[in-house]
Amino acid sequence: MTGTKREYIKQGSRVKVVQKQDQRSGRLTEGVVADILTNSVTHPHGIKVRLESGVVGRVKEILN
Repeated sequence: MTGTKREYIKQGSRVKVVQKQDQRSGRLTEGVVADILTNSVTHPHGIKVRLESGVVGRVKEILN
């Protein structure tokens, strides 16, 4: 499932995100959502989240 809709992403969800510096390469980082940073209902490039590891990125894939 893609991460463009905020309603599908919850704290504790396992996701893959793309960090700002990895947008060109498309390298994804896997982790667990700690905070949801995007306030809008949807975002075309993915909802921005902070993972428990401290990484901030846009959700590209929801794993669970």
